[in-house]
Amino acid sequence: MGKKVLLVEDEPNIIEAISFILSRDGFTVHTHEDGMTVMDKLNVQTPDMIILDVMLPGRSGFDILRDLRADPRFETLPVLMLTARGQTHDRELALRLGANHFMTKPFSNSDIRDHVRETLAS
Repeated sequence: MGKKVLLVEDEPNIIEAISFILSRDGFTVHTHEDGMTVMDKLNVQTPDMIILDVMLPGRSGFDILRDLRADPRFETLPVLMLTARGQTHDRELALRLGANHFMTKPFSNSDIRDHVRETLAS
């Protein structure tokens, strides 16, 4: 069974694209669309990595990342932040809060796949 990736994203086209790319590469991809309930999902099943959108319904990805890094169970869980807003401030905030990587939309399929491969290979 492949490594598990939780994709927290509310845009259907991006969910479909990333799920397809990673599933084809052997990863098991679970998705979640609501920022308010993502921590509940993590309490039920812990993935090997999270791909986290910055702008989500209910709560921002930055708030979720703060919660992840404050929880001993998730403080080292790899997190790739995705955003359509690629400002330097957003990138700096994500990295300061503990994101392992920051990627802007649109992204290349190979960039997502390669980053997930590299992260989960270690």
